[in-house]
Formats: sequence, C-alpha cells, structure tokens
Amino acid sequence: MIRFIALTIAALSLLPGLAFGDSPQIDVPETAQAAAATVDRFFDALSAGDIEQAGAELDPQVIILESGGAEHSAAEYLGGHAKDDAEFLKAAQQNLERRTGRVSGDLAWIASESELQVQQDGKPLTIVSTETMVLRSTNGGWKIVHIHWSSRVRKPETAQ
Repeated sequence: MIRFIALTIAALSLLPGLAFGDSPQIDVPETAQAAAATVDRFFDALSAGDIEQAGAELDPQVIILESGGAEHSAAEYLGGHAKDDAEFLKAAQQNLERRTGRVSGDLAWIASESELQVQQDGKPLTIVSTETMVLRSTNGGWKIVHIHWSSRVRKPETAQ
C-alpha cells in the first residue's frame, strides 16, 4: 500500500492543470521544456486512466524505482502497477512546489517536489513527494527511460 501511494503521489507531482497552492518554483530552461511536456503528457494520460497513452511516453525498457521496488519495462509497469496508480490519481489533489530540469546531449532530467492531498479512511492526508525522470531524445520525441519516486506522509503539526 505504501508503495502504491508513493508511486501515485510522485506521479501527481507533474500533473498540469491541477490546483496549486502558492506558485511553484520552476527552473526548467527552454531546452528542457519539451522533455517536461513529455512528463506532463504521461501524467495527464495516467490520471485520465488512459494507460495506452501513458505508455506512449515511456521507453520500452524504462526502469521505475520506488520504495525499494522496481519495474523493469514499460510492459511490466503498464500491465500492473499503472492501473492502481491511475485509480489513485483520480482522487488526489496535487500541489507542485518545485520543478527543475536540464538537458545534456540526448538526455534530460526533470525533478519535481510536490504535495498531495488525499483522503484515507475518511480523513485528510498530506503526502510529500519527490520525483526524478530521465528522458532520452528519439526520432519520435522525448521518451521516459527512468523514473524514481519517493514519498512520505506529512505528520500533522501539533499545537503548542
């Protein structure tokens, strides 16, 4: 369950068009904006439950690391875990706090920090998420070759 939450939280960190708290800090130069758009398309499709379209943004040999686990191909992820992630994303609200990206040759990386608001057992829960995606430029555009998701539940602040 924690692995599922972490994966979906990380995924949400890059969803465009969701309500943001404060304006996020964005440091993605023009050279990396097409790669960032690929990441956005991946999560738009995943959050819409369009597993096939999400898969179109992944390199077939993508490796996804999260909470000590791994999926070693797009087929492995899309055939299993992606469905759970898509379901989770439907009920979450994401607040992107920071995004950074860079390009070097035919590789790019996009890193995001976000906060997700979800309900667990009828109670609000805040999840803090970090994500790194590595992309490779291909004849068909940028493809995601590596994803690393990490998240934790934010502990409620205690009144003093």
